[in-house]
Amino acid sequence: MDTPEFLALPTMTEVAQTPGGSPPKGSTVEAALVPVADDNGGERLVALAFTSVALLVEAMGEEQPWVIIPTSELEGALAKSGARAVMIDPQLAEGSARG
Repeated sequence: MDTPEFLALPTMTEVAQTPGGSPPKGSTVEAALVPVADDNGGERLVALAFTSVALLVEAMGEEQPWVIIPTSELEGALAKSGARAVMIDPQLAEGSARG
């Protein structure tokens, strides 16, 4: 699979967006993180990212707020979030993330 140029990230709250769905330069976005079991029986926080808004909506519902971010900026954007990994196009269990 080729690396996509942009990813759609679910956020905790609605975020002001430019017409392309990106947050304005210098703005702060609180990415939605989910706990995932690790190999040691503990949990780690993981960011979710989708290769299209359609896949995000399919997995998380139409009410889920989101932003578009260049894939090349993802690591820096999540640096202080607490995320230890990123799941691309996750298939979420029924009822796990939808409100």
